[in-house]
Amino acid sequence: MANNSKREFSAGGAVYKKNGDKILWLVCKHSGYHKWVLPKGLIDEGEKAEETAVREVEEECGIKTKIIAKIPEPEKYIYTMNNVKIFKMVFYFLLEYISGDINNHDFEMEEVEWLEFEKAKEKLNFHGAKKVLEKARQLFEDKEKQLKLI
Repeated sequence: MANNSKREFSAGGAVYKKNGDKILWLVCKHSGYHKWVLPKGLIDEGEKAEETAVREVEEECGIKTKIIAKIPEPEKYIYTMNNVKIFKMVFYFLLEYISGDINNHDFEMEEVEWLEFEKAKEKLNFHGAKKVLEKARQLFEDKEKQLKLI
């Protein structure tokens, strides 16, 4: 009997940028399944998850970022494609916007937006992505508190 399952490892980012006294979060609408998601993609052979996260955000969303922290606990889910059950694990990172324009996103995303936290969370279509965004905000707030103590 053929093995009809495989594992996939991806990495992505919860990206923020400071806009005056506001913090905005990046969300994207995938052009394949038309759902609002966080940017992510498959980890290439020989690539570190951190490298994948930064590369995928740049490819999909047209912006450069830097890693601030790893978001604990990878997202795990199972989906089926062409009768193959795929066990997916996605490593997410808290990324800070450096430069670039989200209007330069690639074909994989039909829309990319910067939104305040509550609007970004509301817009995301998957429970897992909402949880990742919550963890990212908590990490961000913890880092900001540490900086104020220095």
